[in-house]
Amino acid sequence: MSVLAPADPPAVFALLPDAAVTKYLGRGIQSGLELPPQVALTRACVAYDPRTAERRRTAPVRELLDEAMRRFADDRSAADGWLAPRLHATLRLTRAEAADSRLWNHLAMVVAPDYVVWRHRGPDTADGRGIATAARFSGPHYTQSFSRLWWAAELFRDGDDYAPVVTACRNQDVLNTTLRLDVIDHRPTAQAMIRVIGGFLDAGVPRPGDHVNAFSAAVNAAGSTLVYDVMARDVDPDADELLEWIDAGSGAVVGWERLPEGPSDGRVKPDAVDALIPLFEKLRVEAPLRKRTSAGEDRQADVSVPAPRAPGVVLSKPSDFV
Repeated sequence: MSVLAPADPPAVFALLPDAAVTKYLGRGIQSGLELPPQVALTRACVAYDPRTAERRRTAPVRELLDEAMRRFADDRSAADGWLAPRLHATLRLTRAEAADSRLWNHLAMVVAPDYVVWRHRGPDTADGRGIATAARFSGPHYTQSFSRLWWAAELFRDGDDYAPVVTACRNQDVLNTTLRLDVIDHRPTAQAMIRVIGGFLDAGVPRPGDHVNAFSAAVNAAGSTLVYDVMARDVDPDADELLEWIDAGSGAVVGWERLPEGPSDGRVKPDAVDALIPLFEKLRVEAPLRKRTSAGEDRQADVSVPAPRAPGVVLSKPSDFV
């Protein structure tokens, strides 16, 4: 059974309040059998100011999502690593703009509800057709269908290099768990974590998601007593370069066959990442994995998942609010 797609999405993004999503989102929409009520949702939206609206065109994003659905029809989760850097480079935002959940609500409910269902709909059961959970339409930054990809690209990119983002998206537990951590606001920590994670994914460790979760929890717990920014000094990204990148190409169509280039706002110094690797490798080896019972159930073994941060992300430096 096919998923319904909007016939004529609006030309420009707008801001859709959370309350409007709660009011109109139902099982028919979550299963892809019904379209969200476009007229009612449009009335509930807040328009961008004219200057901002000029760089909020929906067509390039809609084209990108259509290509992702075509390209990854047989492996929906694989779309994340392809889409995250391209969405970030197409919908160019400051962190403050990306922290506004209303933009992501509009993308999910008005511009591309079909993508949310395509990517996140669960399996059909005897009780009926599978659905995409409500949090995929409007939810925390690490859960909502599109904000999770944008923030993954923002927090794991190394300046203009999106290659670490592709590595981060190879395992869903990086997006589900690691993306929640306060410590990844520190850029050397984020890059060191992805290097370690990429290493054991390349090695083909069994139960890689368990390794990701245990390692992430260990790094976060150690970060409560060890100050990573003392061990591995970072410099603030160049805010002027970021703004120039945003102005130069917001809304432009990016290439599909090669990674786009992010903002040239400064890469992490290699020696800062290298300073953290020995500690992180030690944490990885010592981090307790889930204990599995003979019935196949999981029991957590001394691994605490960090408390979720509020939507919008806690930012660590004044420059992050650009």
